[in-house]
Amino acid sequence: MRAGVTAAIILAVWPLAGFAQDRAQTLADIRQELTVLGGAVQGLRAELSTTGPASGGYGGALLDRVDTIEAALAQLTAKTESLEFRLNQVVTDGTRRVNDIEFRLVELEGGDLSQVGQAPPLGGTAPATAPAVQPPVIPGGTSLATNEQADFDRAKEVLGQGDFRSAADLFATFAQTYTGGPLTAEAHFYRGEALSQLGETSEAARAWLEAFSGDMTGARAAESLMKVGKALGELGQGPEACVTLQEVGVRFPGDPAAVEAANAALGLGCQ
Repeated sequence: MRAGVTAAIILAVWPLAGFAQDRAQTLADIRQELTVLGGAVQGLRAELSTTGPASGGYGGALLDRVDTIEAALAQLTAKTESLEFRLNQVVTDGTRRVNDIEFRLVELEGGDLSQVGQAPPLGGTAPATAPAVQPPVIPGGTSLATNEQADFDRAKEVLGQGDFRSAADLFATFAQTYTGGPLTAEAHFYRGEALSQLGETSEAARAWLEAFSGDMTGARAAESLMKVGKALGELGQGPEACVTLQEVGVRFPGDPAAVEAANAALGLGCQ
């Protein structure tokens, strides 16, 4: 009896070890598994209660152990729900801020505000589970990834040559061709650099905003957000610039871009 019950407890608790390993799981998946696991523990409690105490007092000790596991599961479930709520708040607030900046930039350009679309939620929508596929192969046997890198390098080379208009166009084409690719956010960043050199500050700010929202934890994220804030300051949008520049320090403390953002905020007289 003792061995059987102990084995049942191990089998019930074992799935918890997989949570830390399976990073593809969503919080909703984890919460659902915790609910199922909690039901299994309750069933085990009922089994122990109906079979009566085992010899040597093992029944009472096992029930105490089940109580401990059940309490830990309840606490973990509560923490998971709290984390999911906080993440949803961050996504909602961040998406709203991106939409607000986009609206301001279109307004400054004198564009049609009715045509301003809603940005997708920060971080993207939850991906549907699908089988892995190999990168497509284009005529000549060259993989798409190889061509993507070549196109990016070509646009960057043109930028380095000082042909800013051509570079901006090449990076714009790249972003449209390789939407969601590993180099797309960086392409938006360099498009912003090219447009800035052309004196098109508003368009540059939009490019940097796309770079940031496309990869908020990437190598160019902090610098992109900092450049959005500085551009807003140049465009006379002081309050929005201050909020954006201060956000750099909050999101990326210790990053060189955060230092530059703090100096820019000081220059704007941000409080």
